[in-house]
Amino acid sequence: MDGREQSWSRDRVAPVLGARAGGPAERFAGRLRGRHPAAVFFAALLTGFAALALISIALGLVVTDVLLDVGGLRRADNSFVSSLVEERTPALTDTSEVFSTIGGAPLLPILVGVVAFVAAVLRHWLVAAFAVFALIVESATYRVTSLAVPRDRPHVHRLEDLPADASYPSGHTAAAIAVYAGLVLLLTSRFPTRALRVGAWALAIAIPVLVAFARMYRGMHHPLDTAGGLVIGIGALLVLLFATRAAGVASAKRGARATKPSGARRRQAVA
Repeated sequence: MDGREQSWSRDRVAPVLGARAGGPAERFAGRLRGRHPAAVFFAALLTGFAALALISIALGLVVTDVLLDVGGLRRADNSFVSSLVEERTPALTDTSEVFSTIGGAPLLPILVGVVAFVAAVLRHWLVAAFAVFALIVESATYRVTSLAVPRDRPHVHRLEDLPADASYPSGHTAAAIAVYAGLVLLLTSRFPTRALRVGAWALAIAIPVLVAFARMYRGMHHPLDTAGGLVIGIGALLVLLFATRAAGVASAKRGARATKPSGARRRQAVA
């Protein structure tokens, strides 16, 4: 593949998974020259996950050990949830349950599984990997962060029976971003009109926001917890973009080597 302006591995279904020439994904794949694309993918995935987990934990510790003691932030964080709880009605409670379900298990794993299965059947391996591992990276980051940064849930009547010291971060918010925004990221480059793309992104933004409000309404998280979920969700998408693009570069280079005439390959080996 020649020309520095060209991008690697432009997937016909999801062009966003194509790496920019000279970008970090291409440079990472270059350091693992000769490795199988799957090995490059998992190396990039684990590197990205480690960085995201460290960032998420560090931000969590800043929130719980520093920010909450500044001014009246702790009071404001708690009072926001209390104000939502005071407005509870049967209809709003039912709605909050719907959006909690939309942002959690078992719906999200099922949705991701269906998308990955269809992509695998159509042999769009990068799309399948992106869908599955975006949720896995999000979930793993949420777990390690909640263990490393214990925080009590809001002191209100909670509508779910979950560990009381796992308030930070909001896993539902993170998962909703990783899945819904991730799917829209994959699909919008294929939409024929700008109106469809804008509509899809509006939906992808609205769903996590409503999920976050539902979790706070149900007394499970503070506003700063949902902000932590926002960081994890976006971070998981960035990690998967990096990993799939690096794997795409490795796959393209591997294919290019395989199609070279044997004489050219021998000359390259000698050189």
